[in-house]
Amino acid sequence: MKLTPGNIKWLKLLLHLAAFIPFLWLILSINQGWLGADAAKDIQHYTGRMALKLLLATLLITPLAKLLHQALLVRCRRLLGLWCFAWATLHLMSYSVLELGLDMSLLLSELIRRNYLILGIISWLILVVMAITSTQNLQRKLRAKWQTIHNFIYLVAILAPLHALLSTKVLSLQLVIYAIIAALLLAFRYKKLIRWYQKYK
Repeated sequence: MKLTPGNIKWLKLLLHLAAFIPFLWLILSINQGWLGADAAKDIQHYTGRMALKLLLATLLITPLAKLLHQALLVRCRRLLGLWCFAWATLHLMSYSVLELGLDMSLLLSELIRRNYLILGIISWLILVVMAITSTQNLQRKLRAKWQTIHNFIYLVAILAPLHALLSTKVLSLQLVIYAIIAALLLAFRYKKLIRWYQKYK
């Protein structure tokens, strides 16, 4: 059965809820004291993993649309990408505020000392540009440049899992699984990635 525009509207609503309800859960956990002894770290990890999950969900849309022959599924991609950016921004804010107290000089020194933070910042900056240029109006204005900009999501798919893996003192099976999923989603696009590499090498 082919999805209709009406089906897509309901699917978008469900995806909005799936991305927003975890935020309500986080607020409730903070208010009720359900977090661990190091609440700041718990918040950072929670927001970071939500951003990573939504990144993977965004990358999953195109393969699903092709495999299931549901072209209208791609209409959900922008929604997921914007939620990924929102959670990534929460992740950065939680680190900047709870860990560093908004001390920009301390942030710069941390970036120099911890390579995984550089990976995270680069990923976030790419997401910022993609979020700003995600409107249909800018897509029309930028034309071919728009696709070039949004192809950088594949770089984020490499850097973000690495950032997550390198930021933990104890290797997490969950993060390893996310990294493997990201690699598989990139492998699905290997022809496109090869063309992209050859164009800009």
